[in-house]
Amino acid sequence: MPGIPRLSGFFSAAMMMIALSPFRQLFTPAEAIKSSQTDFYPRLSAPTESSDSLNRFSFRKADVFHNAVECRSLKLGKSGSCDPSLVHVAITLDIDYLRGSIAAVHSILQHSKCPQSVFFHFLVSEPGLETLVRSTFPELKFKVYFFDPERVRSLISTSVRQALEQPLNYARNYLGDLLEPCVRRVIYLDTDLVLVDDIWKLWNTSLGKKTIGAPEYCHANFTKYFTEYFWSDQQFPGVFSGRNPCYFNTGVMVIDLVKWRRLGYTRRIERWMEIQKTSPSKIYELGSLPPFLLVFAGHVAPIEHQWNQHGLGGDNVKGSCRDIHPGPVSLLHWSGSGKPWLRLDSKQPCPIDSLWAPYDLYGNL
Repeated sequence: MPGIPRLSGFFSAAMMMIALSPFRQLFTPAEAIKSSQTDFYPRLSAPTESSDSLNRFSFRKADVFHNAVECRSLKLGKSGSCDPSLVHVAITLDIDYLRGSIAAVHSILQHSKCPQSVFFHFLVSEPGLETLVRSTFPELKFKVYFFDPERVRSLISTSVRQALEQPLNYARNYLGDLLEPCVRRVIYLDTDLVLVDDIWKLWNTSLGKKTIGAPEYCHANFTKYFTEYFWSDQQFPGVFSGRNPCYFNTGVMVIDLVKWRRLGYTRRIERWMEIQKTSPSKIYELGSLPPFLLVFAGHVAPIEHQWNQHGLGGDNVKGSCRDIHPGPVSLLHWSGSGKPWLRLDSKQPCPIDSLWAPYDLYGNL
């Protein structure tokens, strides 16, 4: 498999790159202290039927990570997720990507100086996952939200990869509706990534007057994200008039939910999905990404590229091996069709997958 012969050399280079980047300045993982206390919060109603597919999952219990002494004191209790001192993180929980979601949460806790001050908002479309999360992370502060696939199913069009057509991929469009009104800002993260830096640094990103922040890639060929029909239309390209649109990956975003709700961005995204479905020909092919580009490209608060070292899963077809991008590393993202847990299990991993493996809690030791 491409890249395998270069394992030792690449891995050494990757380690050297990390050692020379802000990665070397990471906080020491919070001390793991066993405790009998738990903090759980009410969740929204969801179907109660059990899922047989969950029986194939077995995760080790993670260590409990406590805040450093200098962290702000928590005022949890009645206020729950409304405590203003919390960092809010939204991630989907899906059977096919559950192993990735668990690893992502584990990485966040391990590298956060204040792990007890991180509140997770899990978006699900099937029952039974809350119990699994609780058994894996006994002291995690979280809430589960049921996202009804029927809410968006009729708006989804076929994509270059079937996985991109799953309704839960579109749950990020509805964070303003799903999360409590008191949650004013949230970090949205995909399920195929790990953090190797403190999430508080990402949380403190200034959005200025923008609604969302994300790493932008203005060198990318922006036209390829839309079809020839889109660009040949007399009206569609005009949506970018007066903007300097750049590609950004929606797998890592900081979102101002106050502005999102006030300006009605959920409906704006839905409108482009409706246009896609009713047009004589498709205007895009890449799932949930293009509607975000249509609404936000050119209106994004830029975040350093180290917070989304994306594309590590290869392209959307072959999922071939790719090297880490030059520069500092704070977040590694296996976007593309190749997922590290699948490649590791197949005994044909890419070199970069070795950096994901330490956060994997799947199976019993």
